[in-house]
Amino acid sequence: PSSSGPASSSADDGMTWWYRWLCRIAGVIGGMSCAVAGLWNCVTINPLNIAAGVWMMLNAFVLFLCEAPFCCQFIEFANAVSARADKLRAWQKAAFYCGMAVFPVMLSLTLTTLFGNAIAFATGVLYGLSALGKKGDAISYARIHQQQKQMDEEKLTGCLEGQAL
Repeated sequence: PSSSGPASSSADDGMTWWYRWLCRIAGVIGGMSCAVAGLWNCVTINPLNIAAGVWMMLNAFVLFLCEAPFCCQFIEFANAVSARADKLRAWQKAAFYCGMAVFPVMLSLTLTTLFGNAIAFATGVLYGLSALGKKGDAISYARIHQQQKQMDEEKLTGCLEGQAL
């Protein structure tokens, strides 16, 4: 029996369906901001700005290809690339997207490159946060803390009794 729905698709990486959609939407918006800012960055005579702008447009293309392959229907391999990107772990996507967004900023540190890559970087941060996993509930954390405190007191009591003898 195969299960269908959002729960089965997120069972392997621990992401909920709404968080997965949040990451995808952030990726699409990040791609749009990279494309617009990259195009704007290319309207100059400074070669580093042009290189950063071209890289930003490449970032936009990769974000669209990985996060929203329906935007790239004219490309044969779009669905294959998207399927392969979906198989990557969240920390791998985080490292890739953040590194991809930092490179144009290192090439040309301008407001256009900073703001244009901010949402793409935020997409990487969202994937990075999902790689950290869920946080525990307060009750289990308090129980663990209480057990640790009790063990520390027993060790301290054992050390003091050992000194008294």
